[in-house]
Amino acid sequence: MLPTTMFASLMAFLASPAAAYIRFNCANHAVEERADPIVNPGAVAGHAHKIAGGNGFGFTMDYEQARASKCSSCPIKQDLSNYWTPKLYFQGGDGTFTSVPTVGDNAADLNGGMTVYYQQRGPAAASKTLKAFPRDFRMLAGDPFKRNFTGDFPAQAINFACLGAGKPETNSLPDYNCPGGLRAQIYFPSCWDGKNYDSDNHRSHMSYPASGAHDNGPCPKTHPVQLISLFYEVLYDTNSFASKWPTSSKNPFVFANGDATGYGFHGDFVNGWDIDTLQAVTDTCTNDAAFGSTEKKDCPPIDKFTDDQQNACKIPPQIDEVVAGQLKALPGCNPVTHGPEPASKNPSCDGQTTGAITTAATYYTDITITKGWSYVGCGSDGGSPRTLGDKSTQYMSGVSMTVEYCVDFCSGYKYAGLEYGTQCWCGNTLPTDRAPQAGILGNCQMNCQGDDGEYCGGSWALSIYKKCDSTSSCQNAQYGTVGNGTTKA
Repeated sequence: MLPTTMFASLMAFLASPAAAYIRFNCANHAVEERADPIVNPGAVAGHAHKIAGGNGFGFTMDYEQARASKCSSCPIKQDLSNYWTPKLYFQGGDGTFTSVPTVGDNAADLNGGMTVYYQQRGPAAASKTLKAFPRDFRMLAGDPFKRNFTGDFPAQAINFACLGAGKPETNSLPDYNCPGGLRAQIYFPSCWDGKNYDSDNHRSHMSYPASGAHDNGPCPKTHPVQLISLFYEVLYDTNSFASKWPTSSKNPFVFANGDATGYGFHGDFVNGWDIDTLQAVTDTCTNDAAFGSTEKKDCPPIDKFTDDQQNACKIPPQIDEVVAGQLKALPGCNPVTHGPEPASKNPSCDGQTTGAITTAATYYTDITITKGWSYVGCGSDGGSPRTLGDKSTQYMSGVSMTVEYCVDFCSGYKYAGLEYGTQCWCGNTLPTDRAPQAGILGNCQMNCQGDDGEYCGGSWALSIYKKCDSTSSCQNAQYGTVGNGTTKA
């Protein structure tokens, strides 16, 4: 029989708020690119990632840069962290690779894509000594080179839910279709050494519990400080490829790092929280019945961005490289490996380019000289009245929309705006609450119907141009992004 004190401690641990957490859905990714400031600072990363969070993200970054973000593709205003995982691709019978969207990529489902959990678990939750992530903190969970299941806590922390298949979760990619999509799940270690905010391999300053389970248990003596637990879910829309499997019984999906097993799935985190707010969340947002709610009534310390604000928080790519659509090879020259041997850390590229960091892409056409209009930025539209509602092509037929066509159509007006790739709107006033915001790229990346090298707004988003009073005013009004306007994410 357990001693009374040990029994009481065990009961307290079992009664701890294991179900208490906050959970939020990032409305969209901020950028898809071969960028990883943890593993490959200042350089092109080995494989492509989907990156969510603050627009302070960069090839090199620190806590101050994260906190300088003007927006986030995730909802909590006090959280300007970055969260990223590898892109997933479908390998066809012809050997080509097609990027698999996450649910929510096109803002059609704001409850999909990446979901982030902050959970209060372990003995420290029961004793109310659980700590928030410190400033300058970062970590990596998973091993991109792993290709077999080792059975330990780090291996157990990665699994997959095949939604709609009626089958249990697996630690490898399933060899059957998932009608509701494939949800990749990764649980980060929560035990910290209390000293280092990072480590050489970006893992050893953290540890999974000494016992119990990978997601709930006491910390080892080497890593005695229990932090709030971090958990990602990424829902990939694999069902859209259900009729295209080359072989009916073999999984055709592969992660960007060349992993066809799933054992090499991984996640990265750079802390950008206001530390006091995260500690308050850790201490007070423990309503089990809230099911991870981030509503103000359930978690008073936080404030939220709107869905539109999250979708407008984009980061222009800086590598002139296509990572989406149908590709002949995985970006970064990653050979597909099925294990069980680990993947090579130095794959041969057979002369293929590995990419380079260049000027950030832009999403406008410079017509200051040719047309006398200056790009103002990406503004918002929606509801009644429309942002620029004096004149439009909305109900006109036979229009092949381009930026040049739109500004000509708006001759005599002060502003011209392009939307949905096909529409042009004109007006003489620009409401302040719908105007472009400095430092925020906006959701204006739809190609123009009449010229796929130009950009004509987005869903309820306007690429706004202003008629210049003079050549000098035209140049001075140019919105503060640079590039040739044609590089695509």
